Amino acid sequence: MKPPAQLQPTAEQTAAVDAAIRSRRSVRAFLPKLVPRETIEEILAVASFAPSGTNTQPWKVHVLTGDALRSLTDKLLAVYNDPQAAASHQEEYPYYPTEWRSPYIERRRKVGWDLYGLLEIGRTDKKRMHAQHARNYRFFDAPVGLMFTIDRVMRQGSWLDYGMFLQNVMIAARARGLDTCPQAAFTPFHKVILDHLGTPEQEMLVCGMSLGHADPDAIENSLSTEREPVTAFASFHQ
Repeated sequence: MKPPAQLQPTAEQTAAVDAAIRSRRSVRAFLPKLVPRETIEEILAVASFAPSGTNTQPWKVHVLTGDALRSLTDKLLAVYNDPQAAASHQEEYPYYPTEWRSPYIERRRKVGWDLYGLLEIGRTDKKRMHAQHARNYRFFDAPVGLMFTIDRVMRQGSWLDYGMFLQNVMIAARARGLDTCPQAAFTPFHKVILDHLGTPEQEMLVCGMSLGHADPDAIENSLSTEREPVTAFASFHQ
C-alpha cells in the first residue's frame, strides 16, 4: 500500500480526523456483531503507517476470533479465578509506577470509582469488583481480541513507537464505526497468552485490546473521562 499523497487537508477531512480522535474511548461492553476480517486488515494496514525509529516497525499483532478467542478466555479466567494460581503470575514489565503521587493517583482513583459508581459497585464489594475486572479476560464480550508483542531485543524507543501504532489502531477503528479497549490487565498472564499463541521465546507481550461494536445500552459505556486543558500541561517558550 502506498502512503497517501501529501495534500493540504480540507476542513471536512480535518474535522473527521479530530472526531475520530475525540470519540475514542475505552469501551467495556460490546455487541456480539462480528467484524469482517477485511475490516481488521484495513485497520492494521492504516495503523502500520505509524512512525518508528529508522523504520524498524517493531509491532507484531495476533488477532483472535471465534474458537481461538473463546479458548484463550477460558484459560485466562481459570487462572484469574484461582487465587493461588493467579498469585504465581506477575507482569513482565512495570506498566504503572511503584510509587504513586499527585496528580496521577487522584486521576486513577477517579476513573475507577466513576466506573464502579455507574455499575453500582460499592467500595467494599470485593466480589463484584473481582467479577468486573474478570470481564477484561472475556474481552468485554468483543468478537475480536488483539494481542500485541514485541521482540525482546528492542529497547525503550521502540516501545514509544509501539504506542503510536496502538493509537493508530484505535483511531482507524473509530473511523470505521468500531470501538476498542486497550488493556494492560493481560500483562500479568503473559505466559498463558504467549503459550496459547505459540509465539517464539524472543517475543514478549506488550498489551491486549478488545475490538468490536460498542453496546449502546451498557451503562459502563457512558463513562466519560476528563482531560486537562492545554494550559495545564503545555509550556510555550518564545
